Amino acid sequence: MGGRFGLSDKEWAMIEPLLPNKPRGVPRVDDRTVLNGIFWVLRTGAPWEDMPGRYGPRTTVYNRFVRWRKAGVWERLFQHLQSDLAASPYMIDSSAVRVHQHGTGAKKGDSETEETGRSRGGLTTKAHAVTDRDGRVAALKLSPGQDHDLAATYDLLDAVPADTVLIADKACDADAFMDALAERDIRPNIPNRSNRKEKRGFFPSLYKLRNAVERFFSKLKHCRRIATRYEKRADNFPAMCQLASARILMRS
Repeated sequence: MGGRFGLSDKEWAMIEPLLPNKPRGVPRVDDRTVLNGIFWVLRTGAPWEDMPGRYGPRTTVYNRFVRWRKAGVWERLFQHLQSDLAASPYMIDSSAVRVHQHGTGAKKGDSETEETGRSRGGLTTKAHAVTDRDGRVAALKLSPGQDHDLAATYDLLDAVPADTVLIADKACDADAFMDALAERDIRPNIPNRSNRKEKRGFFPSLYKLRNAVERFFSKLKHCRRIATRYEKRADNFPAMCQLASARILMRS
């Protein structure tokens, strides 16, 4: 049952123990079939209404996706798969996600929680990630598209082990950020800004390893539901990102 969309037996064995207990005496679509439908939507980017009937009623698949999100299934799966990350160095970066017109229309006052914002590319959400040297994601966070990268980067540092080299671009070359790294015993390998008076040590050969986090974003955006944001709900889009990241981890 593997293939492009469906779960392999190995992947199903990882997810099944995390699912809530099935209600007794109630006929229902098989959980594995529903998961395959969720991954079909995630990979193709198609509307839930266009999901093939072989996965069950689209309302059943969508409702179970939301129910499992509320139960913390996607977050637990994401965290469970991070137990086998590689050692130093780690990388941090961000990537913009264009928001489709169907991903807009939040209730008044909810725009901040939806993590959307208007930048030069239009309405966007920014995804921030920390990966190990093999491109396996350690943490993921979303922010409005117009926010500076550093605003969200601080929140990702808890995923970086102490006594680790962290590779990042010039956007992270700020004194306050360097202080935050020092407090956590994290060693930066970040290019110096041209206006920095006291230059820090920087190793260009080590910096080349940063393409690991770029490869992660490339794989993440193979899922068209992530490459373009269609979810207007602030809680559903992060869940899609967690699920896509978990799929990458399961297959790496």
